[in-house]
Amino acid sequence: MFLIVGLGNPGAEYAATRHNVGFMTADKLAEKYRFGTFRAKFDGLIAEGEIEGEKVFLLKPQTYMNLSGNSVVKAANFYKILPANIVVIHDDMDLPVGKLKAKCGGGAGGHNGLKSIDAAVTPNYNRIRIGVGHPDRRGEAVVNHVLSGFSKADGDVIKKEIDLVADTIPILLKKGVAEYSNKLGLALNFKA
Repeated sequence: MFLIVGLGNPGAEYAATRHNVGFMTADKLAEKYRFGTFRAKFDGLIAEGEIEGEKVFLLKPQTYMNLSGNSVVKAANFYKILPANIVVIHDDMDLPVGKLKAKCGGGAGGHNGLKSIDAAVTPNYNRIRIGVGHPDRRGEAVVNHVLSGFSKADGDVIKKEIDLVADTIPILLKKGVAEYSNKLGLALNFKA
């Protein structure tokens, strides 16, 4: 049994922003694998289904990014899902648009959603990092960047990356994050 968490902020004004690629990916997974409807629970929206025989709960925390851990820990505790079976999908400014990476554990890298989950659960969960690029400046420019939408070209790339995550997620669930990371690397190199 797995808990896949797509990070984002609730509300129509954030729907198509860089910070919401986790929500976008959760929606794509729900569509591709024909999950049930998302329903309000655990301070989030949760849907359940199967991905190639593995029972999966998809969670979109509705607490805003900074408190994502509250939602994740409630769902993980209720379903008794260990950190090794938690997958968090999130935006990553340290990766340019067009790059995806997966790993287990690590630091939050300034990402407030990850900081919250690290504090509530542990840092030792699986992460799928979707590159959204970094602004040239720091401070408020960073906030404006992650809360902004994508250009047409970047949006097209992100859509393809989300499709790639959805197509390959069974590898992570069946064979682990190391094998999955290799598959992503090969797929991205093949595209280049």
